[in-house]
Amino acid sequence: MPVTTIADREIHVDEDGFLTEFDEWDEDLAATLATNIGIGELTDEHWAVITFLRSDYTEQGETPTLRRVATIGGIPTKSMFQLFPKKPARKMSYVAGLQKPKGCI
Repeated sequence: MPVTTIADREIHVDEDGFLTEFDEWDEDLAATLATNIGIGELTDEHWAVITFLRSDYTEQGETPTLRRVATIGGIPTKSMFQLFPKKPARKMSYVAGLQKPKGCI
């Protein structure tokens, strides 16, 4: 796996730039990743999505889709598009330090 430097740390990523090592992620890195893709300061609403994604990944073994975040996580799809504009599934997963969801292009 390729290694890149983000926030003065070496991070393992895939060819699309998504983290491949779950334990390399932390909240400081999330803030940097969000900035890298044009999302400003992470709000409590952002953290609710990120927390759900990481928790669900731990339980299910794969990154949840938008539909799963909406139905199981209780976060409205419209909110996800407002918090992570244009391609929210990719952006949410990236900031949460997870692989992009299956079926996401």
